[in-house]
Amino acid sequence: MKLVLIGDGESPHLLKWARALAAVPGLTLFAASSRGFTADFEALVPPERRLVLGTDPRHGGGNIAVLRTLPRLGRWLAEVDADWLHPHYLTSHGTLAWAARRGWRLRAKIVGSAWGSDILVTPERGWAYRWLTTQVLASCTLCTSDSRHMSDRMRALGAREVMTFPFGLESLPKQNVRKQPWLFYSNRGLEPIYRPERVLATFAAVAALKPEARLVVANDGSLRPALEAQARSLGLAGRIEFVGRLDAKAQGALYARARWFLSLPASDSVSVSVLEALAHECLPLLSELPANHELLAEGQRGLVLADGEEAKAPALLARLEALLAEGEAVGAVNRDWVARHALFPPAVRRFVDRLQALDAPRP
Repeated sequence: MKLVLIGDGESPHLLKWARALAAVPGLTLFAASSRGFTADFEALVPPERRLVLGTDPRHGGGNIAVLRTLPRLGRWLAEVDADWLHPHYLTSHGTLAWAARRGWRLRAKIVGSAWGSDILVTPERGWAYRWLTTQVLASCTLCTSDSRHMSDRMRALGAREVMTFPFGLESLPKQNVRKQPWLFYSNRGLEPIYRPERVLATFAAVAALKPEARLVVANDGSLRPALEAQARSLGLAGRIEFVGRLDAKAQGALYARARWFLSLPASDSVSVSVLEALAHECLPLLSELPANHELLAEGQRGLVLADGEEAKAPALLARLEALLAEGEAVGAVNRDWVARHALFPPAVRRFVDRLQALDAPRP
């Protein structure tokens, strides 16, 4: 079976899919990237099975520059003659796969993987985006989603069959570091959709009553200068540390020490960052979203914060202290849930089994 990944080859998420798929016996993996490829792709997909389209998509989705690469992609896909096209992020790379299949009359079927805002945000931006999303979903023989909430939304927009599984961890991390009870960690993008200003406001509410509280903010984005100014205006510049983008090892070290993980976006599905935090026995503080309620409904524990709850500092601190009192036991439960339900390689093997079944000739 020949499968072509279509996405951003500089994204760690696409790389994780490539690692999992490259390990499946009998599957020949190709990859087309709207930008370039990280060096890690070298060991997974040889150069003769890769296509670099060399664009620079904006944060949060594709743009016209990506669509202008369609002729090159279509010609290359016709030569590859794959069984499956596997686009990631449906309103950019999914559109490329849909248009290439139609324009070059490819025999390949499409399996589309939604990432979150391509389903939960983009279709609400106007009728043209909604129409395009419905066309891409209708063209997919199979789709993948990482939450039941997003799967339901995809079906409402015209998806046929949707496999739902977390975009989980490749393996369980080691956890042999003592937690710091009032160390908070956040690593979502410093962009409006992730509401990092609310992360700072929530921490400030706790820090006003807990002098030992500290916050580490990883990642980067367009809001970083404003956030650093916000930290100074709150009088917390010495208690909030901005560390920028980190590699996996540095991320793991922070997850391991932090007791609390803050993720408060305006829209989200099941975030891999939250899964990493659970695996590291963190206690997550999450925004009021369907996927977060779904995630915390299966035994693992954290707090879902209603909008504005950070303004009620004493009540918020009381909730945190009650959870912290059983933090060791709750952390172990969170890690165990990831081990049983959110490891990525077993999910990808089920995914490939389904592709093979859909490819099998009917009796």
